[in-house]
Amino acid sequence: MPPRIPPMIRLSTRCLRDTPPVRLSQARLFHAHPRTLSPQQTTAPHNPLDPIARHRLETQLRVYYTRRNYYAAAGAALCMLATLVLISTYELPPKPDQCDTPPRRDTSLERGAALVGAVSGGAEVRIAGAGTARSPQEEEEENKVQQAPTGTSSVPYFPKTLSLPSSSSASAALPVGTGDADEPYRLVGLGIRTVSFLSIQVYVVGLYIASADVATLQARLVRAAASTEAASTLVAGEKEALRHALLDPVRSEEVWDGVLKEGGIRSVLRIVPTRNTDFAHLRDGWVRGITARSQRPAGGERFEDEGFGEAVGRFKGLFGRGGVPKGKALLLERRGDGVLGAWVEGEKGGWERMGEVRDERVGRLVWLGYLGGKKVASEAARKSVVDGVMEFVERPVGTVETQVV
Repeated sequence: MPPRIPPMIRLSTRCLRDTPPVRLSQARLFHAHPRTLSPQQTTAPHNPLDPIARHRLETQLRVYYTRRNYYAAAGAALCMLATLVLISTYELPPKPDQCDTPPRRDTSLERGAALVGAVSGGAEVRIAGAGTARSPQEEEEENKVQQAPTGTSSVPYFPKTLSLPSSSSASAALPVGTGDADEPYRLVGLGIRTVSFLSIQVYVVGLYIASADVATLQARLVRAAASTEAASTLVAGEKEALRHALLDPVRSEEVWDGVLKEGGIRSVLRIVPTRNTDFAHLRDGWVRGITARSQRPAGGERFEDEGFGEAVGRFKGLFGRGGVPKGKALLLERRGDGVLGAWVEGEKGGWERMGEVRDERVGRLVWLGYLGGKKVASEAARKSVVDGVMEFVERPVGTVETQVV
């Protein structure tokens, strides 16, 4: 009989296999009370989401979703900005002509000439009316000579001359810019109006002066810059002084205000939008310029009378509903007595008279919005007009209107 091992020195045995890990929930379930070793007497499970931890979790989630909202808003803004840049930078190609086939040549005269040549034994025979047809390229080059480039593909050219009806026949239809009527106007300068920091193109504007009134404009500009009143032209130093004055934020408004206020110079602003533009957009821009310049008039002139307010209201009424289609023209005419008239070109051709404003101050302030002051509607147009009038003053007074355009 083997000896009996005492219980105090009995060796314990242990399984060599790894015991599975005990989960936290199970550990908490069999957590014994500190006062007893019985597993049945356990406390309630501890909540890991205590108020402090829950508050921290909510703060982290709030920061996370706020950051996501910022990223989403920034992405949307960048997409809109990229779209605007693409629209303003890249122009769509022009639509192809409806008829791409070349015009059919009339060969009846050629056959007749060949027949007559055969009968006459080879002698040279010229038939009346058998002129040489011009190619489309030649016609395009001839049109370019009579037009001025604008710098945008939406409205590529402006006519160098146009014609308006005289004051006695103001209801007549307007020509399309041939310049061969009784009242020819010649182009002085043009430019593109842009808005916002993206330089989005709105319309092309050009200033036209009646050819018969160019001498009057010459005389007034020479008088504003010359050292003597009897001068008929400017010397080199006076020319640079005049150019500087016409580009100066303060002096330019004073010079043009005096030239326009005196009257006797007929002029036209030709406006062609680069995209469909409603009258409200154009009107609001002009009215803002009128209001700003009437509050700080040049020469101490006052614009607080009731008649001026009524004239501004009538000017607003000219541009009610509707708009100007892309590529069509809006004409603002300022007559010799300062009366402002407006016409708009329809989509199917033809011109519609919109009305007139008889207070000369309204038209003068609209013109100053393009010619003088610290901020003009189109800085490119102002510089182009200054270059044009400098060509006038370089010649003796009264000799420019006889020059071939």
